[in-house]
Amino acid sequence: MTNRNRREFLKKAGVATAATVGAAGVGAPYVHAQSTPIRWRLQTYAGPALAAHVIKPSIDAFNQAANGEMEIELYYADQLVPTDELFRAMQRGTIDAVQSDDDSINAPVDVSVFGGYFPFASRYSLDVPALFNHYGLKEIWEEAYGEVEGVTWLGSGSWDPCNFVTRDPIRSIADLEGKRVFTFPTAGRFLSRFGAEQQCPPRFAIPSPRRRNAISSYREVP
Repeated sequence: MTNRNRREFLKKAGVATAATVGAAGVGAPYVHAQSTPIRWRLQTYAGPALAAHVIKPSIDAFNQAANGEMEIELYYADQLVPTDELFRAMQRGTIDAVQSDDDSINAPVDVSVFGGYFPFASRYSLDVPALFNHYGLKEIWEEAYGEVEGVTWLGSGSWDPCNFVTRDPIRSIADLEGKRVFTFPTAGRFLSRFGAEQQCPPRFAIPSPRRRNAISSYREVP
């Protein structure tokens, strides 16, 4: 989201909120804050099938709650801009908002090394908001994005689960040492920091190399 659009939205949303709260307090009729709705173009990392679960319900609920004062137009992976160019597209104002991990959009921040799939948030979905809102990660991400002009980091979320199917149990980060893991590049680069070796056989060929012990595990997003 560009800073310019964020400031405009907050200014207009503040007027709308004050009017709504005031109306609720004194029983006055609802007053529209403006005649022209705010429109944002948001592109997600997900294709249509995955987006139907990880973002579209939220967008539909927001647009309904906005009561015509604001509308977020949802676009899927690569629909407007290639995913790896999304960060620069936000800076240029080509799009207004993005749902993605930091690495996939080439965000020039040091926290992008996590790629959205750090191990301590891969068991329960509620781990993610808890870690960000109560254990300091929110402030770390805000500081990182505060060093980059033209883009504001808004928040975190837990969407598609990260499942590891392994021949041996993984009970600690140390257990990743030497494991040959089939995964996508973002997660592979991060896991390699803990001794895992990324393997890239074709998806349809996974069962065969597992039987031959050519790979130790694979990571899957349903």
